[in-house]
Amino acid sequence: MSILSNLAFIHPEAKIGKDVIVDAFAYIDKNVEIGDGTHIHPHASILPGARIGKNNEIFENAIISATPQDFRWKGEDSFVIIGDNNKIREQVIINRSIDSNGETKIGNNSFIMAQTHIGHDSEIGNYCVLGNAVKVAGNVKIGNYTILSSNALVHEKCHIGEWSLIKGGCRVNGNVPPFAVMAHNPISYFGVNAYVLKRAKKPDHIIDDIAKCYRHIYQTGTSVFNALQRIKDDVEESPERDAIIMFINSHDMNLAAVPLKDTYDY
Repeated sequence: MSILSNLAFIHPEAKIGKDVIVDAFAYIDKNVEIGDGTHIHPHASILPGARIGKNNEIFENAIISATPQDFRWKGEDSFVIIGDNNKIREQVIINRSIDSNGETKIGNNSFIMAQTHIGHDSEIGNYCVLGNAVKVAGNVKIGNYTILSSNALVHEKCHIGEWSLIKGGCRVNGNVPPFAVMAHNPISYFGVNAYVLKRAKKPDHIIDDIAKCYRHIYQTGTSVFNALQRIKDDVEESPERDAIIMFINSHDMNLAAVPLKDTYDY
C-alpha cells in the first residue's frame, strides 16, 4: 500500500504505482509517472515529463525533469526516463530533453550523489556512480559501470566508455574509452581500471591486454590511427580489445588526453 503524505502536493493527473512513499512537502506535478516501491523524500520535486521506474529513492531537494538550461529549448514537451533501483541524493538536478519528445536517460542500479547536475539529453548507464557535485553537460553519454569521482566535470557531447573511472575534479573535454582511469587537469591517462575490473572477476590476462592496448594509444607517442593498427597486430582478440577498437573508431579518434597527430604519421 502506498503512503502519500497529506502535506505533499501530488497533482491529480500524476500516476503513482504501488507501495510508493511520498513524504511531506514533496512536489509531484502533472505528466509524471512513478513506479512501484519508489520513495520520494521531503522537498523533492518531480516535474512534468518524469518517468520514474521501480524501487528508486529520491532524496531531499532533488529536482527531477527540470526544464533545460539551454537557449534552444522553446517549451517543447520532453522527458527524463529513470530506470529501477537508483539512489538519487540531495539537491541533484536532472534536466529533461530540449527536443520535442526527447529523453534524458538514467539506467538501473546507479548511485547519484548530492549536488550532481545532469544536463539535457544525456544518458547515464547501469551501475554507475556519480560522486558529489559532478557536473554533466548536455548530450553526454556515460557507459555502464562507470565511476565519476566528486567534482568531475564533463563537457557537452562527450562519451565516457563503460568500466571507466574519472578521478575527482577532472575536466573531461573529449571521449574516454572503456576500462580506463583518467586523472589530473589537463586530463591525462592514468592507467587501467584494474581494481574494479578485478572486483567484476575479469581475468588477469584480459586486464593485461587492456593495459597493452592503452600503452599503444597513450604511451608510444604515435598517432591514434597507428596505435589501432598496432593493437590489432599485437593484442589477442577479445570482447574487451574489440570494445576499445570499436569505441575509438566510432568517435572519430577524438579521445581525451591524446594530442591528435596526423592520421598517417608513422
